[in-house]
Amino acid sequence: MIAGKHNLPMVGVHHMEAHALVARLTEKELQFPFLALLISGGHNLLILAQSVGRYVQLGTTIDDAIGEAYDKTARWLGLDMRRGGGPALEELALEGDPHAIKLSVPMQQHKDCNFSYAGLKTQVRRAIESKNIDVNNDPIVAASTKDRKLRADIAASFQRVAVLHLEQRCDRAVEWAQSIEPSINCLVVSGGVASNHYVRIQLDKIVKKHNLKLVCPPPSLCTDNGVMVAWTGIEHFRLGMWEPPPSVEEPEDGWLDLRPRWQLGEIFAEGRSISPSLKRARIHPSLTSSIQMSSQHNS
Repeated sequence: MIAGKHNLPMVGVHHMEAHALVARLTEKELQFPFLALLISGGHNLLILAQSVGRYVQLGTTIDDAIGEAYDKTARWLGLDMRRGGGPALEELALEGDPHAIKLSVPMQQHKDCNFSYAGLKTQVRRAIESKNIDVNNDPIVAASTKDRKLRADIAASFQRVAVLHLEQRCDRAVEWAQSIEPSINCLVVSGGVASNHYVRIQLDKIVKKHNLKLVCPPPSLCTDNGVMVAWTGIEHFRLGMWEPPPSVEEPEDGWLDLRPRWQLGEIFAEGRSISPSLKRARIHPSLTSSIQMSSQHNS
């Protein structure tokens, strides 16, 4: 309606693409191609960014994302959720022993770049239940010294394993990405969980192993924000990737094409998953395919 009234071009923005590209706003030297790990409450995504609108998906979550696992674990431990489960758990984990609770790293038998956190959540819940922690009657602020230490051990152990899963997948993704684009020299980590200091420290070890550079937007631009959407719109607009304004005669309640879980890029052959949830998610062509088809139509 606004675009039609003022004769303004429209630029569609993919939420996850915005998380990846906002790093180019703050890191002026970041050039394509680069590898990106996008981690949040609802997403775990490893992509090779070849140019604006052109991506290869190397891995994604087959069930839960790491941010959701952080939040759920924080809630089970009775933490103060007002600042968010991730920051609260990271702070408590500093007091704990990351090897105190035995937890298994997910998907060790799968040699791909996909993620899974549902099983780890189950392990954590059982660990909490086995220690008889009653968060309903004893939130963390009312916990005894002994009980607080126990919760801190669980938090630290969860964080170590959750992030180790990221490390292992990123390690393989670097090798895959370099087989496609040997010139990559950066790993971008963005999304809400990228604000986690422990995550950044551990992933920095992976990039140094491969002689790459770790690029993270400032924490204020890691969580969902309007800046990342605006910047991605600018990136597309500069390249002529925009739609003309709708006709002023078009009804205000016109048809909209809503695409939940819209795939960002084409899936790398070795990264395909047989997970039923991923099969059901693929309804539309990916953003990359849509842009390619549009370019061919306009040429």
